[in-house]
Amino acid sequence: MKHVILGLVLLVLVGGIVLLAVGSWAVSVNNGLARSEQNVNEKWAQVQTVYQRRLDLIPGLEESVLTEVTQARSRASGVQLTPEALNDPKAMERFAAAQAQLSGALSRLLVTVEKYPELKSNQNFMQFNSQLEGTENRIAVERRRYNEAVKDYNTRLVVFPDRVVASFGGFKPKAYFEAVPEAATAPKVKF
Repeated sequence: MKHVILGLVLLVLVGGIVLLAVGSWAVSVNNGLARSEQNVNEKWAQVQTVYQRRLDLIPGLEESVLTEVTQARSRASGVQLTPEALNDPKAMERFAAAQAQLSGALSRLLVTVEKYPELKSNQNFMQFNSQLEGTENRIAVERRRYNEAVKDYNTRLVVFPDRVVASFGGFKPKAYFEAVPEAATAPKVKF
């Protein structure tokens, strides 16, 4: 009888240790997924910050240069993407399309400026051009960093054993920032 009781106690003890180990593992994986998701959100905030920087550069031009840029700026600033919407590839496409329209308008502006030496030599325009170039580089860097964070996060959602915890924890894949199809075509400039 003592052996049976001792066996049951040992079985309960081993079962408790196994349950505790599995529970600790699940909490650890869940916390890692939550950190990965927060990393994606932080990277997205950086993408939005550099896009906002680009939008903030434009008002100085509104007095003297091209309404197309200001209209594209208005459309781009009207499409906001929250961290919750990062799960929606269509929302990401709308955001990317609005930003691509602004990029195209700015490209056409810079090509048009080549025709007007007095504007090209204007100190304000030269400063704008320099800041815009730096901002465009920052945008590219931050989009790349965001996509890397999304890749890491989405990979964790599909690999075993993280996939098990992710399905119970309600973690959803995030959308990549992809170029719109029009980005492969150079903007048409009319003189």
